Amino acid sequence: EDDMDLRAFLAAFAAVFLAEMGDKTQLVVLTLASQKKAPGAVWAGAALALVLASLPAAFLGDWLGRWAPAGMVRWAAGLLFIVFGVLLILNKF
Repeated sequence: EDDMDLRAFLAAFAAVFLAEMGDKTQLVVLTLASQKKAPGAVWAGAALALVLASLPAAFLGDWLGRWAPAGMVRWAAGLLFIVFGVLLILNKF
């Protein structure tokens, strides 16, 4: 459906907002704002970057949801988080 679904919007907002709190993206924005002394410009650049980085994920998720069961997508995403976490711990990523 092309109309904006308010529940989907609020779920995405809440999930991304909470996931981004205290992560490395927020720390990079904090650092840039302290160095550049232009918080508005840093915020605008970071916001645009997050929007553009989220665009392919939203469409890929829609495409996956058309042929893969939601449970399988959740398991695959969880497995990727674990793999990336292990690689980060081992300094391989």
